[in-house]
Amino acid sequence: MATATPSRMVLERFPAGHPRGSWPADEYAAAQRTQGTDAYVVMDLGSDQFLVVTDTTTR
Repeated sequence: MATATPSRMVLERFPAGHPRGSWPADEYAAAQRTQGTDAYVVMDLGSDQFLVVTDTTTR
């Protein structure tokens, strides 16, 4: 029996050093949500970037 495994797909990346902080990433995620994509922002400490991601399901 196969089970679905949730994973994330990165839609866009924004540098954490941006003068406006995470705002550009938050605005991009909000625009994606208005288009029907369940997008949200996470921080990738390793690359020092804000990532806009969406959950996907793989089988």
